[in-house]
Amino acid sequence: MQKPVISILIPFKNTAQYLSECLNSIVNQSYTNWELIIIDDHSTDESYATVFAFAEKDKRITLLKNTGHGIIEALRLAYSKSNGTYITRMDSDDIMHSSKLELMLNDLQTYGKQHLALGLVKYFSENGIGDGYAKYESWLNNLTKEGKNYDEIYKECVIPSPCWMIHRNDFDLCGAFNTNRYPEDYDLAFRFYKHKINCIATTSLLHYWRDYSTRASRTDDHYAENHFLELKLDYFLKLDYDIKRPLTIWGAGQKGKKVAKLLKAKKIPFNWLCDNPKKIGKHIYDELLYSYTYLENLENPQTIICVANTEAQLEIKNFLNSREMKSMLDYFFFC
Repeated sequence: MQKPVISILIPFKNTAQYLSECLNSIVNQSYTNWELIIIDDHSTDESYATVFAFAEKDKRITLLKNTGHGIIEALRLAYSKSNGTYITRMDSDDIMHSSKLELMLNDLQTYGKQHLALGLVKYFSENGIGDGYAKYESWLNNLTKEGKNYDEIYKECVIPSPCWMIHRNDFDLCGAFNTNRYPEDYDLAFRFYKHKINCIATTSLLHYWRDYSTRASRTDDHYAENHFLELKLDYFLKLDYDIKRPLTIWGAGQKGKKVAKLLKAKKIPFNWLCDNPKKIGKHIYDELLYSYTYLENLENPQTIICVANTEAQLEIKNFLNSREMKSMLDYFFFC
């Protein structure tokens, strides 16, 4: 019985110093029936020549130049040229574990369609990993170990962009790379959630995620925090918001203000809560700020929580749980 083809899709731009290590980790995979569609997004360094040398030696590698501009158009072109039954994405500056493709495919073949294979990730950097990235890695991996990634989807992107695999039919069902919305990985995660693609729990470390000062997620405006909040709110309103229930925002810091501003622009009414005595009773954007205890005056409310402090989040969660409010139904952490 012939083994299915896995299509690996990679966009790259000016990552010449990392590409050889990345491509070697693909060429040396324990699972060998793969194709790599790799797209040059207008590099100005030696990236194209580096990939060309690999493609000359290995006919499983197809190298193309982006006919458009940006990661989404590069991924769209790569997908249009792919033939695999299973689809995965890879970043040109990262490294695969040698059994990554094999283990993810085994999971998908075990669980069948309507499932998403994942792996644990590990950040690495020549200059060491900052506290923020270390916390994100731990948070993400803990969700993946239980397959409960969607439980906190409004906090951060819960699907690691270069460490998932899906059946082609399910990928098409979710819209593939047909949308033009950034951050493209977070948008895709929401579409997996929308179409109820189940995350397969795993304890296997499969991907090494490189961090450095010029990586796109640090420098590209498409990955700025305001885009994340707009994306979160739009999907919340589409997927989880119940128009028959009163909506509240908890928190009047920078993120709370941004969410309030977005809701006002959409003409969606809300109550604004906080636990800062200096702000309670005052107006921001012509909206009165109430004490968080005002929540008890509302009948069956839904609450967007925009408080970033970890200890405060735990206190808020305990307060809401004591009132039998449920996460992802009655309250949603946006940070």
